[in-house]
Amino acid sequence: MKYLKYILVGFVFGIVLTKSEAVSWYRIYEMFQFQSFHMYGIITVAVVTGIIGLQIIKRVQLKNIKGEAIKVADKEEGSIRYWLGGIFFGLGWALVGACPGPIFILIGAGFLPAILILVGALLGTFIYGVLKDKLPH
Repeated sequence: MKYLKYILVGFVFGIVLTKSEAVSWYRIYEMFQFQSFHMYGIITVAVVTGIIGLQIIKRVQLKNIKGEAIKVADKEEGSIRYWLGGIFFGLGWALVGACPGPIFILIGAGFLPAILILVGALLGTFIYGVLKDKLPH
């Protein structure tokens, strides 16, 4: 019962992404071909919402569920790792037509081939964990 609110938020998030066609391979393909503004609009709304949310958290000094102040840590410097990570993330997104959140939504919607995408994402995460100390950070 403790986690019911998280499950409900996940369901709502999945419904919103599905209804907005953000999990559609065709919409993602259009985005990477620069043929449609649809996905760029969704991403822009998400970024603006995040910025507004963080500003509210910082200015109102909101507290988490345990009553502790929410602190947002500054990012470490290091441009190369963000570029490399973004390139790999974007390539994976373009190749399979799904980023991490929509993978679970696609599986939940009954697109069972998305299980292979999930396995690939988990495998990539595991390989990163193994090679993390050898990569430029």
